[in-house]
Amino acid sequence: MNKITAAITAVGAYIPEFVLSNQVLESMVETNDEWITTRTGIKERRLLKEKGKGTSFMAIKAAQDLISKSKINPKEIDLVIMATTTPDMPVAATGVYVATQIGAVNAFAYDLQAACSSFLYGMSNAAAYIESGRYKKILLIGADKMSSIIDYTDRATCIIFGDGAGAVLFEPNFEGLGLQDELLKSDGIGREYLKIDAGGSILPPSKETVENRQHFVFQDGKTVFKYAVSGMADVSEKIMERNNLTNDDVDWLIAHQANKRIIDATASRMGLDEEKVLVNIHRYGNTTSATLPLLLSDFENKLKKGDNLIFAAFGGGFTWGSIYLKWAYNKQ
Repeated sequence: MNKITAAITAVGAYIPEFVLSNQVLESMVETNDEWITTRTGIKERRLLKEKGKGTSFMAIKAAQDLISKSKINPKEIDLVIMATTTPDMPVAATGVYVATQIGAVNAFAYDLQAACSSFLYGMSNAAAYIESGRYKKILLIGADKMSSIIDYTDRATCIIFGDGAGAVLFEPNFEGLGLQDELLKSDGIGREYLKIDAGGSILPPSKETVENRQHFVFQDGKTVFKYAVSGMADVSEKIMERNNLTNDDVDWLIAHQANKRIIDATASRMGLDEEKVLVNIHRYGNTTSATLPLLLSDFENKLKKGDNLIFAAFGGGFTWGSIYLKWAYNKQ
């Protein structure tokens, strides 16, 4: 029997309708389009504005998009992994609700949180389950409603983040395609540089924490940028070296869409030409757990069976890593 590898066999996505452009932000905080574009590469981002709808709404939509396009029976899904930093609510896992709502009644489900690296870590989880031989269909969803934790009077963060969701299906492969190698890292030094102070067990919600606006994302931008540039570039270069890949061997860089300068620095370290770097940050901003699957969905037509993809991400905590994957199908 040939070795089992875990391959992505389908993708799906959902993006909210409401567009928050740089021009609109100019009327909200002290900033301008040129400043935002030059420093981040972002032109607009999408927000889920409908009252009473959270991360699960977008995750369900992305999963349904995948199910519709791939024509799989949701009852055949064994596991749903929900990569998110913004669950619907504490305690009750969002992924469990999503699985039930999409008809994955035979699946077990759980949430995975590693900030902007959540989807990347989820790929590692999904692959391990598939490679064990026990599971055949695993749905990995990356979704975040970042607008629910962003202070739109803080120009350091409100220009960066958007809402969205993407989903991929992992299945066994016997042709040597799928996930080939991974290099995942973390370092608690990042705990103070990108965080939400209140709402956890150290500082539970109170009148004071709300009044002090401690339930919004805080980011020390310069420090996070420095660590992200070196972290993403290092692991991406090392995973190429470990697998004897030259820049000619790599077909596509699938990098977390946090900042165009970070993406460019990673590609430069890998020696990749610009046309090999997939980018949609100008359209969506940083959708946290959703950036990687949204890239796969947006550029699915470009991906060919056997293509070598290098995934890279960096998130709060700090968490970061790189994954080498061989694409398993041509879009019909």
